[in-house]
Amino acid sequence: MADLNKLSLAEARDALRKGDVTSVELTGACLGAIEGAGALNAFVHHTGDLAMDQARAADARIKAGDAPGMCGLPIGIKDLFCTKGVPSQAGSRILQGFLPEYESTVSQNLFDAGAVMLGKLNMDEFAMGSSNETSVYGNAVNPWRRAGDDAPLTPGGSSGGSAAAVAADLCLAATGTDTGGSIRQPAAFTGTVGIKPTYGRCSRWGVVAFASSLDQAGPMTKTVRDAAIMLGAMAGYDAKDSTSAELAVPDFEAALTGDIRGKKIGIPREYRMDGMPEEIEALWQNGIAMMRDAGAEIVDITLPHTKYALPAYYVIAPAEASSNLARYDGVRYGHRAKLDQGDGITEMYEKTRAEGFGPEVQRRVMIGTYVLSAGFYDAYYNRARKVRTLIKKDFEDVFAAGIDCILTPATPSAAFGLGEMTDADPVAMYLNDVFTVTVNLAGLPGIALPTGTNAQGLPLGLQLIGRPWEEADLLSTAYALEKAAGFVAKPEKWW
Repeated sequence: MADLNKLSLAEARDALRKGDVTSVELTGACLGAIEGAGALNAFVHHTGDLAMDQARAADARIKAGDAPGMCGLPIGIKDLFCTKGVPSQAGSRILQGFLPEYESTVSQNLFDAGAVMLGKLNMDEFAMGSSNETSVYGNAVNPWRRAGDDAPLTPGGSSGGSAAAVAADLCLAATGTDTGGSIRQPAAFTGTVGIKPTYGRCSRWGVVAFASSLDQAGPMTKTVRDAAIMLGAMAGYDAKDSTSAELAVPDFEAALTGDIRGKKIGIPREYRMDGMPEEIEALWQNGIAMMRDAGAEIVDITLPHTKYALPAYYVIAPAEASSNLARYDGVRYGHRAKLDQGDGITEMYEKTRAEGFGPEVQRRVMIGTYVLSAGFYDAYYNRARKVRTLIKKDFEDVFAAGIDCILTPATPSAAFGLGEMTDADPVAMYLNDVFTVTVNLAGLPGIALPTGTNAQGLPLGLQLIGRPWEEADLLSTAYALEKAAGFVAKPEKWW
């Protein structure tokens, strides 16, 4: 079989079970593709030898008839997941040289399911960014290009390396994390599928924390079926994570009927933003028509507190980041600044953090510390938490009224050029999260999938938002939309 790295998880799994291909061959094909894709800067820590060992072990399991769901399938792991004995830097200089002595629960679950780790993937520093331009490893680059234009584009953030690697067929799938859209926005920018599960569905243990009440791990894949397969392997209760839900994990793949006849799909009027590009509006209308043609009932709904979501998110997330990042002080692990004679512990903290954290992380830590400080705690942080409760109630009211799923755009534009959104106006970059942050604030599951392209040939995605814990239903609805859209475009190879 040629182009083994271009297979989907489902195709590769079936080929492995039939004996048409081995995991060693699959893994070799991916490692070869990674070697030839340095220009994308997607993989930042390579684990080729480990991958081949895991592939040989997987082949033995398959031969013995003991093959779990992901057995022998080569994937990439976002650098936010701690992987035992493998550098885990969260895209930051401050964690340089950190080799965890433990495995994150999500990556352990994947290894238990037989998955093969090709390496660690690029990301925005501490998952703070929407363009993968804040990474200590340098920018990850989108494999897509505008028609007739060689300007490098962002793969989105923070899971930019994961999105670029999946879109360029460097791996069959990848892990991502989503705090305000960091799985769904990169998926939309790269023509891939990304699902953020319900908060608590996947363990956060061993995932470097950004904002603990918002962070959630999820899969980034080539198809909706692949997302169902991989989410089933990643999810599950974990006693080591106090926010993990003690719920059985359904067979997400078996739930992919694609039958949405009679389903009520909500269209929120608040998502029609001023100045939204015509191509995004057209994509949305096209998606609505596809859902209607598949037998769904389209219902106009209102989510009145949507306009407050972005400001509330950019108070809550930095506040939690400020608290979480206080542990990086140069004392126990990671980078420590060189000290001058006479420097004490305070100078060591200051110099280490100034050298170790990049400008975006410093900005968010400062914002977070400010909104948590005496005199401002009630004015900002507590008010934002109250707004969050109202946003959550908006969704609860809509679902209580019988809505099964909500359809919205995933991003306000197609992928933009690297360097196009400068540091001069960070708010312009934050607006990329306008359609995605509500889902994190409410703890809901959301999925982005490609449904069209813009005038320059770049992929555009739509987002489906589901009821809590009903990822199976959400994936089935996404499967129906995927079939109707028939998106098969791939980036032309230039790297």
